[in-house]
Amino acid sequence: MTKTADSVWMECLSFIRDNIKPQAYKTWFEPIKPIKLSGEALTIQVPSKFFYEWLEEHYIKLLRVALVRQLGNGAKLVYDVKMENAYSSNSPQTVKIPSANRNPLKPQKVTVPMESSRELKNPFIIPGLQKVKIESQLNPNYNFVNFVEGDSNRLARSAGMAVANKPGGTSFNPLLVYGGVGLGKTHLAHAIGVEIKDKYPDKTVLYISSEKFTQQFIDSVKSNTRNDFIHFYQMIDVLIIDDVQFLSGKAGTQDVFFHIFNHLHQNGKQVILTSDKAPVDMQDIEQRLLSRFKWGLSAELQLPDYETRISILQNKLYRDGVEMPEEIVEYIAKNIKSNVRELEGVIISMIAQASFNRKEFTIDLAKQIVDKFVKNTKKELSIDYIQKVVSKYFDMDVATLQSKTRKRHIVQARQLAMYFAKRMTKSSLASIGSQIGQRDHATVLHACKTVDNLTETDKQFKKYVDDLTKKLTL
Repeated sequence: MTKTADSVWMECLSFIRDNIKPQAYKTWFEPIKPIKLSGEALTIQVPSKFFYEWLEEHYIKLLRVALVRQLGNGAKLVYDVKMENAYSSNSPQTVKIPSANRNPLKPQKVTVPMESSRELKNPFIIPGLQKVKIESQLNPNYNFVNFVEGDSNRLARSAGMAVANKPGGTSFNPLLVYGGVGLGKTHLAHAIGVEIKDKYPDKTVLYISSEKFTQQFIDSVKSNTRNDFIHFYQMIDVLIIDDVQFLSGKAGTQDVFFHIFNHLHQNGKQVILTSDKAPVDMQDIEQRLLSRFKWGLSAELQLPDYETRISILQNKLYRDGVEMPEEIVEYIAKNIKSNVRELEGVIISMIAQASFNRKEFTIDLAKQIVDKFVKNTKKELSIDYIQKVVSKYFDMDVATLQSKTRKRHIVQARQLAMYFAKRMTKSSLASIGSQIGQRDHATVLHACKTVDNLTETDKQFKKYVDDLTKKLTL
């Protein structure tokens, strides 16, 4: 069979994959494209000069063995460096790096034209002000000292400390911290940045919300400074983007972030992201971006348990220099279970009420304030309750709804249960599927889409949805 660039490179990859770690393979070999096979010379396309230099420094022996196996002792390797993310969105630069005569797989060093000497526009600097230093936008009050550790956040906190000790040098790159509202995602993201700035003062650390990042990108497109925008973000050593789920549906912003992410990752820079959901549950985010979110570690922040809630309250009181009877602290911890923000909110309200009205801390005062918080917090339905309501509506038991049967009316009932669980709980798609008949997240996603479609096209089905919505929200 005639050999082609694709077939030779596929065989090389098969050999390489068996001889390096999966993370290294994904990072350094999956992005490579075979371009041309001319005799014993294989041309491969790599995304940057740095990328080519890294391959030369770390994987040249492996590449040599793989190529010689396919093309014989006279094998040659030519790099086609195609820089797509730093210059012009329309005309990527290409430079051919031929192999040297002395070593068939040791390309000559060439200088790739770079624009690094250009003055870069800083989106955080007011035009006209002379200021070189990039402000980190970090809140020093959000640090590891006051981030209380518990079973619900231990993995995320430990990973955050590891990243802070060695930014860009661990396998947690990117580090994606996800969880519900008020569980400490933003606090932890800031804490990592604050710790890095303390340990490595020379590193450029930047915290930014995804909404602000998006707005800056839109402004750069309007003002024809898109390349300056990209260059600025490629300078960052540690990039922290909060609420990355808000990139959903924003194709242009996702595209530019994809290129910035690649550049930072390839150059050993650290990326830290927060989200209200796991990558598998993110919708309208490009697959190529989601795959990169999964390169490192996704760590979930869960609801704090009772002991952790006690610790959070005690920590807050200690920081504020306030003493409160133990029984009151325990009462608050037992009755506020939803998130950290509400726990601290109750304490703040208690201190305010006691100060303004010159009252002492009492159980009665605690009950009044806790009742207000609980009343103002929308009750989250459980998946079990949703299944019971849907099953009763269709005159079947829960076991039938969860069964493997493909009967149409049972399938529709099951899909409706999944749909309402997705709409009315904070559970992940995987968790919903697991609780409704041991299905996977893809089944739940399909169920939600099916319900949306049928609601628009089937009057009877729309009545099911309206009736069940009323029953579940009463």
